[in-house]
Amino acid sequence: MKKSFAKEFLLKPAAFLLTALLLVNTTKASVISYKKNADGVTFKLDKGLMNVKICKADIVEVKYTIFDAFPAKNSLVVNNPWAGKTSFTVTERSGQIVITTPRLNISINKANNAITYTNKKGEIIVAEGTENKSMTPSTVAGISTYSCTTNFNSPADEALFGLGCHPEDSLSINYKGRNQEMLIKYMTGAIPVMLSNKGYGILWDNYAASNFYGAEAGNTQYKYVSESGKMIDYYFFYGPDFDRIIDLYRTASGRAPMFPKWSLGLFQSQDKYTRQDEILGVKDNYRNNHIPVDAIVQDWYWWSPLPMGSHVMDNGRYPNPKAMIDELHKANMHAMLSIWPVFGSGTRDFDDLKSKGFLTSITWDNFVTHTYDTYYDAHNPKARQRYWEQARDSVIKRYGWDAWWVDQCEPDNGSLLDERRKAVFSVGKGIDYFNTYSLEHSKGLYKGWRADIPGKRAFLLIRQSFAGEQRNAATLWSSDITCTFASLRNQIPQGINACVSGIPYWTSDIGGYLSRVDKDGIPDWSQPKYRELFTRWFQFGTFSPIMRIHGKGERALFSKNWDEKTRTILLNYDKLRYRLLPYTYSLAAKVTNDNYTIMRSLAFDFRNDKNVYNIPDQYMFGPAFLVNPVTKPMYTPSNADAIAKTRQVYLPKGNKWYNFWTGEALEGGQTIDATATIETMPLYVKAGSVVPMGPNIEYATQNPGGAIELRIYAGTDGSFKYYEDENDNYNYEKGNHATFSFKWNDKLHQLTITDRKGTYPGMPKKRIFNIVLVKEGHGENVDISSKADKSVSYTGQQMVVKL
Repeated sequence: MKKSFAKEFLLKPAAFLLTALLLVNTTKASVISYKKNADGVTFKLDKGLMNVKICKADIVEVKYTIFDAFPAKNSLVVNNPWAGKTSFTVTERSGQIVITTPRLNISINKANNAITYTNKKGEIIVAEGTENKSMTPSTVAGISTYSCTTNFNSPADEALFGLGCHPEDSLSINYKGRNQEMLIKYMTGAIPVMLSNKGYGILWDNYAASNFYGAEAGNTQYKYVSESGKMIDYYFFYGPDFDRIIDLYRTASGRAPMFPKWSLGLFQSQDKYTRQDEILGVKDNYRNNHIPVDAIVQDWYWWSPLPMGSHVMDNGRYPNPKAMIDELHKANMHAMLSIWPVFGSGTRDFDDLKSKGFLTSITWDNFVTHTYDTYYDAHNPKARQRYWEQARDSVIKRYGWDAWWVDQCEPDNGSLLDERRKAVFSVGKGIDYFNTYSLEHSKGLYKGWRADIPGKRAFLLIRQSFAGEQRNAATLWSSDITCTFASLRNQIPQGINACVSGIPYWTSDIGGYLSRVDKDGIPDWSQPKYRELFTRWFQFGTFSPIMRIHGKGERALFSKNWDEKTRTILLNYDKLRYRLLPYTYSLAAKVTNDNYTIMRSLAFDFRNDKNVYNIPDQYMFGPAFLVNPVTKPMYTPSNADAIAKTRQVYLPKGNKWYNFWTGEALEGGQTIDATATIETMPLYVKAGSVVPMGPNIEYATQNPGGAIELRIYAGTDGSFKYYEDENDNYNYEKGNHATFSFKWNDKLHQLTITDRKGTYPGMPKKRIFNIVLVKEGHGENVDISSKADKSVSYTGQQMVVKL
């Protein structure tokens, strides 16, 4: 398309709409010529341009536009400058232009510019469809723009995962054969990252509202359609293992920093604590009853009666916020505060932002005050900086808060989505940045925290996420879900797919946020049906990356709403979470250092086992645990006596599996009816696992030199890398941390503990490892084993232990 035509179209879209539609849709763009560049190949087409950039041997960026020049673009997702060059060659044969890298062959069909990716064996990984990349003039919300579509072939045995968290989606975990709305709004998410069992991943670097269609052309193709854009822009990653794909994705878009160790313990939250003495009472009830917990959360409207965005804690209800937080710190607890990116008019901070031009036209219909409160422009770097300074000086640094709850950051303006499209950000129209508000908002918070809060690692709990968000120390939570078993069932595949999308930390409100059938949305947690729901959700939460109690109604573990049986079960899982901290903290380090994923779709570890592709409610938690939440009521329905207290569990093939609760060993490749009494969430451990379990503690950093029970699940070789550091600062980035590995030789029944590498202030010089070789009735369950098979003292030098 000529530049003059493009300019004329933008000036007079109606006059050229039909012509443009015919031009785009009836003629395929063929290659006229091409030129090799230092980092790729640029193709001149008979309609527009295409560029294939070789970022790495297994990362490829593809751009396509119908114009005769690529539009300037500063990616909000990909922050890697690709300074190092990758060697590649370009050849031409049989109507194909072939780009060859050390890991890929990338073939471009000269007739229609369709790209086919093959491995070094010549096997097709994925191929664009004949109708591969297209831009179609369209009008959305009165805005003249282009709809951008990318189409890929998809064989019958393909399985597709990722695309973010969609909290109310009750469909399968596998997107093959189904569609998904990809626009961020209240209760709907979008992370445009998808992984295939065929060994590749795709990142669509477009920020407009979009749709994924997974059943095109008789379910032989899928396509991604963005409602607005000036070009097609996507990244291709070749694994073929899922861990490798996620590694490449985070290589492109940024690593996740380490969270503080305390954040891997239990968060206690409620909608909402309203007074200083109430929060301190929660602290006392947990500590006096010796219940493990690490954080207490102050949810919204701590500023009332002042307008939203005032950043002033009401003095009548919070007479001394700093003293309150100091008391929490003395009790080895941490404090998280909810602050929104929305401002009521008439406040000091509203006026300050407005005077600088830092507010948008996007408003939230505040159902509490019946006002329309205004969002600031999170896409503006200066506005982000000013927003951070306001909150830093008013509450965060002033009082010593430890974490930030980033609520209401879609932005949420109800059903008025066209107003978001028509809004003007500093970088352009809202239609082209529809999905990136939370990404840019969290960018400013993380940058400010790193600069101004020394000694504390940033922790952001965020209601919406987008590709790249992991680099901003953000944990995605699944928003305002309901207190039902149906909602619990939905959370499991959504958590799994959020993590498949490259976001390593995800959580849900344990028990659900609100009831749609009870007065004021508050369930009566003393009712048996709600006790059963909370118990099952708490079991699931124990094996979520972040563990949080939150929602309407009193549900703290000390609550009188729980009968003794319920409380005993809850405390047992709470204890398990804390005993597993040596395991989970080591995995958190693996997330940061190796781009690992803790909450793992079964396709990560069993990609070639087709039986796992459509299981929505099983996942791996790290390398060892197969987690199988119970998502249906068994004890409180009217026919409870007739309901079997079991759930089906598929044990992936090629492995032996141990029942965590009994130590019984079972062969993989079978589906079993696993015991699922109210006390038991079926939990299995893969043979070859080495699982470090700490002492019984009440907060994450208690007893740092305590004995470690090392459970070994025999049957094959295995290993585990143990990580430790100062727990809550950024000195680990300067090398202040230590690691050593456990290596199990199954044939020799021999455990090697390697030399310790590294050191840090306060590091225990000696560790006691109580080694337990798990078998039925030995090394099972939550409690510390009464008798170890061997006990060794480790001082940092390699040692070999024969069992």
